Amino acid sequence: MRRAARVDANHSEIVKALRKIGATVTSTAGVGGGFPDLAVGWRGMTLLLEIKDGAKPPSARQLTDDERKWHAEWRGHADVVESVEEALRAVMGDE
Repeated sequence: MRRAARVDANHSEIVKALRKIGATVTSTAGVGGGFPDLAVGWRGMTLLLEIKDGAKPPSARQLTDDERKWHAEWRGHADVVESVEEALRAVMGDE
C-alpha cells in the first residue's frame, strides 16, 4: 500500500491563493514518480507546478531524483515555485 504523499508546508497556502484568483487547482502530490504537485487550470491552459518550501534551506529545496528525472523527460513545461508570489507569477505571468 502506498503511503500518503508528503506536501510542503506552503502547499495549501499556494492552492488557496490560486483559487482566490479564479484558477482551478487539483493537488497531484500523491501521483508519485516525480510528477508535479499541482495541476492548475487558468484561462484555457493547464499548468503544472512543483512546490518547494522557500522557507527551508536550499539543500532541502532540491528536486528529488524522481522529480529531476520527470522534468528531464517531460516534453512540456512545468514550473518549480517556492512561494505564493512565484506561483501567481507562473500562472498569471505579468498581468
